[in-house]
Amino acid sequence: MAATLEQRLTELEVRLSFIDDTLTTVNDAVATHDRYILALRNSIEALRIELQSVRGSLGQAAQDEPPPPHY
Repeated sequence: MAATLEQRLTELEVRLSFIDDTLTTVNDAVATHDRYILALRNSIEALRIELQSVRGSLGQAAQDEPPPPHY
């Protein structure tokens, strides 16, 4: 009976070790993805600001241009 209890305890320790390793791997992956998502958000924000700037300059340029000759 003692051997069975010791085997079960050893098996639980091995499982816990694998679970701990898996959790560490998942945490690392989540941290990597979090950094990637943050970089993507920053890129999207920079593109949004650039687009607003381009739209602003195009809008003003269109207002300053004379109408096409067929008008």
